[in-house]
Amino acid sequence: MAPRDTTFLCLVLCLIQRIQAQEGDLPIPKISAVPSSVIPWNESVKIQCYGIPESYLYQLEILENSTSKVVEKSWGFQEVAKFIIKHMDTNTAGRYQCQYKKALSWSKHSQALELVVTGLYNKPFLSTDQGLMVMPGENISFQCGSAYIPFDRFLLTKEGAATLPQHQDGEHQGNFILGPVSLSFSGKYRCYGWHSDSPYVWSAPSDALELVVTDTMNQDYTVENLIRMGVAGLVLMAVLAILAENWHSHEVPHKRHLQDLPELTSSTQKCQTE
Repeated sequence: MAPRDTTFLCLVLCLIQRIQAQEGDLPIPKISAVPSSVIPWNESVKIQCYGIPESYLYQLEILENSTSKVVEKSWGFQEVAKFIIKHMDTNTAGRYQCQYKKALSWSKHSQALELVVTGLYNKPFLSTDQGLMVMPGENISFQCGSAYIPFDRFLLTKEGAATLPQHQDGEHQGNFILGPVSLSFSGKYRCYGWHSDSPYVWSAPSDALELVVTDTMNQDYTVENLIRMGVAGLVLMAVLAILAENWHSHEVPHKRHLQDLPELTSSTQKCQTE
């Protein structure tokens, strides 16, 4: 290599190092799935990668064992890149990560996002050996399983919860214990089953069980107060009825007495004439 080429190459490398030093460490991107990271079979999902406005290139990768594979790239200056998976299946389920590029520097990778496809197996059953109405401070247990499919992994979810609350390993059945419960535990629960060798391919969700956590002591006080008010109202109505009857019984003789007065007056005048 000619001395002039070597000098030019050194200048380019020095310039790159200076630019990278000025940029410093880029913020780590964040990754999320909309509407959820648990997607029914053949439905779509949007993956969003959050970077910085100065980034001009984003790429989405899927993790395969110890390596990663680029799934899609998004060009253009933007703070959020969006990637659409139109049809979820066993090939698109898995762990995803993203990164972005600013000038000559790549950011670090985001944390891994786990995309799960559901509906590959029939739904398991969800049951409890207790009533579904419990008081605060008590525990309640759920059982999730299938009579036909030998799942060895189970998950219990609560409708509207931001996270998936409980995983359970087991042979053909998962046992979940919630508690001590509070009023916030009220809601609808479902469970899923899958095989440990396919952790991102789940069954359809079970039928929902609705848990009600209620402070029955306060309810008893409310019912007792309502009963007392009802009894007091009946007593008041009875008293008013008695008073009305007494008033009516005194009023009628009084009117009859007034009607008899003219006759007495006439008799008196007759006697005076004689």
